[in-house]
Amino acid sequence: MNSIPFYKTGYFSKISCDYLEQNDKIAPFYNNYPNLSGFKKQLEEKSKSPLVSKSQRKVLVETLNKQYKHLNVSPQTASNIESLLSENTFTITTGHQLNLFTGPLYFLYKIVSVLNLVKQLKNEFSDHNFVPIYWMATEDHDFKEINFFNFNEKKIEWSTESNTAVGRLLTTGLDKVADEFSKFLDTSKNSKHLIELFKKAYIEHKTLTSATRYLVNELFGEYGLVILDGDAKLLKKQFAPFVENELNNQISFKQVSKTILHLKKEYKIQVNPREINLFYLTDELRERIIFEDGFYKVVNTNISWSKSEILKEVYDFPERFSPNVILRPLYQEVILPNLCYVGGGGELAYWFELKSYFEAVKVPFPILLLRNSVVLVSEKQSAKAKKLNITIEDLFLKQHVLVNKVIKEVSEIKIDFSEQKKQLEKQFKDLEKLAKQTDKSFIGAVKAQETKQLKGLDKLEKRLLKAQKRKLKDVVNRLTDLQDQLFPNQSLEERQRNFSEIYEKHGAALIPKLINTLDPLKMEFNCISI
Repeated sequence: MNSIPFYKTGYFSKISCDYLEQNDKIAPFYNNYPNLSGFKKQLEEKSKSPLVSKSQRKVLVETLNKQYKHLNVSPQTASNIESLLSENTFTITTGHQLNLFTGPLYFLYKIVSVLNLVKQLKNEFSDHNFVPIYWMATEDHDFKEINFFNFNEKKIEWSTESNTAVGRLLTTGLDKVADEFSKFLDTSKNSKHLIELFKKAYIEHKTLTSATRYLVNELFGEYGLVILDGDAKLLKKQFAPFVENELNNQISFKQVSKTILHLKKEYKIQVNPREINLFYLTDELRERIIFEDGFYKVVNTNISWSKSEILKEVYDFPERFSPNVILRPLYQEVILPNLCYVGGGGELAYWFELKSYFEAVKVPFPILLLRNSVVLVSEKQSAKAKKLNITIEDLFLKQHVLVNKVIKEVSEIKIDFSEQKKQLEKQFKDLEKLAKQTDKSFIGAVKAQETKQLKGLDKLEKRLLKAQKRKLKDVVNRLTDLQDQLFPNQSLEERQRNFSEIYEKHGAALIPKLINTLDPLKMEFNCISI
């Protein structure tokens, strides 16, 4: 396996790269850094939190057992759920939307990052136990973000009506999606297993939540992963005091807005808070709650309450109050004995907006860890790169930059006019000296002529490079074909492909390979041969 720093890939934001380098500019926006000394401090802080109580742990375990009731639970997962009752047990969490058939490859990398981090922490802090959590984003309602996956450049899509949280959607119509998917599969053993997995998940389960839980349990249950659905009344009941605080005081809006004023001096802002960061959730709708004309209202409906009425609703029906992207992280940290959140660059960017809010409501802010990122390279692709005399790092270059670099290297003639430019600049320096000694008004004309001639050399160099590209067309084609295979649509493979493409060729080897290869605390981009 090769790895390169994230900043060298060109695919990661300034805020992510500054965080990994522990730049002073980002320091005010996070708590402990994701290294072993940071985890030691985080353990001490979280252990002291009154939120990590026996009663809360009991509610968490009770909820999980209920959610796992109809699943085949592995001994490892069952043991992890039971261990959550112990005051020495803490969680490592990642979250993700309920993408059809897991969506992009990075879904797997998130979970593998969590599983491997748990192993490392168990080795380092043997007097504690650590449980890997996958938080299902069942309350999201952006259906168009999750209703498809890509398979060999084909878009496999589910069309249905969606007005509420996606987790509550019935799996109606997914039998047709299974039929469509099967048309693109070959007749191999691996393909048969894929379509069987799809059908068991999405045809034999009633809701998207239960289908996703089954699928992820099938893929990761043997590793002890615990899958949690936050859309649960008992868990929401624990969060009710924070919901009341949100409705009464709009603390999240005030605190996050202040943070954004500082953060935006250096970085792009990921999300902006609303005055009330809650939705009202039923089986028919998930709509924003606003405060207007002295009443709390649900937008696009006739539902409204006075202050006393909405607070009664919060405690009588806590499951009807759904946190948005600003409040969801707090909800997670309130109901879990959590130490660390593992996410992508975009997720970490909005977590950085939240630290002062967590401090204001007295909830420990978790460690933030950028998930593992991977490009999968076959033996054939490695051989092609070797033949072209390029490194994996070279393949991260923009395509035109990569092509120009390689053509200049393999060309029999030198396509670099740097020496000629230096000589030209020297000649014009001499001419400038001469102009100063004779007539200073000529200096402008000398400089203009220098600029013109340098531009002329640039044009000649570009024409020569273009001619060599035509002459070495075979090299250009092999180079672009290889990069397009590894970076489909000039994007990271992990954001485009689905695990099924890899599974069809390699079977069940991918997940064990990732688990045995990746190191979440190394925090570099990984190139893995498969």
